Amino acid sequence: MTRPSYKLDRSQKQAEHDNRFTFQLEMKHGRPECALECNDFSVRRTATVLDYAETTSLVKEMYSRRGYSTDGIVSIPRRANTITLDAHDSEKIMGTLTVRLDTRESGLLADTLYADEINEFRAKGHSVCEVSKLAVDPRFGSKQLMASLFQLGYLYASVVNRVADAFIEVNPRHAGFYKRMLGFQEIGELRICPRVNAPAVLLHVELAYMRQQIAFHSGRGSSTMEKSLYPYFLNCSAEDWIDRALRTKQTATAGRIGNR
Repeated sequence: MTRPSYKLDRSQKQAEHDNRFTFQLEMKHGRPECALECNDFSVRRTATVLDYAETTSLVKEMYSRRGYSTDGIVSIPRRANTITLDAHDSEKIMGTLTVRLDTRESGLLADTLYADEINEFRAKGHSVCEVSKLAVDPRFGSKQLMASLFQLGYLYASVVNRVADAFIEVNPRHAGFYKRMLGFQEIGELRICPRVNAPAVLLHVELAYMRQQIAFHSGRGSSTMEKSLYPYFLNCSAEDWIDRALRTKQTATAGRIGNR
């Protein structure tokens, strides 16, 4: 099956940078929908039942290769507090990650092992989220693709949903990658994650830190000595566009209420 790329109509905002990326934004049902497009792939929020099935299949395949249990990995339909992103070309899913927003009803998956650590941030009034189900087909595991997934996740978490802190449970063998590439810090000791039956540690990053790194490093690619993923992030006014779109919606809503 040929997969259509994520093309938006003329009313949607676009910005190009170095001919590598196009950032796209539209409002759907009063909420921003974002996408990143480059020459080789598109990254956007997973939308269809087929897309969810394919992202779940990729997660299971990559997890099983690492020896993780996949029994608890199921295809979950789109929900307000769960933002699944996928990178794809016209034929296949190349990578995926999920941002899970905190709610009183369901909390975070990491609460199973690390509720005390996460509650310290909640007690300070911080809104939190977690990154989970990151899987990238090794044939396409470039820094550009990884950066695109994490940047779109950052935009949905920080700008759209005003989250302050992000967490991720990872195998200790992979913790160094997240520390070097994105600035995560380890705050939870080694435990066994029952979902995948494998060791895990809890990592944390402030999204304000990510914002600073994006502002300083983005758009430089391989031309800089910086070894993190941030030089591969898109340098554009995405945050400003989303902020303006949300403010316009809020103003319009207030006007309708005032006219009743």
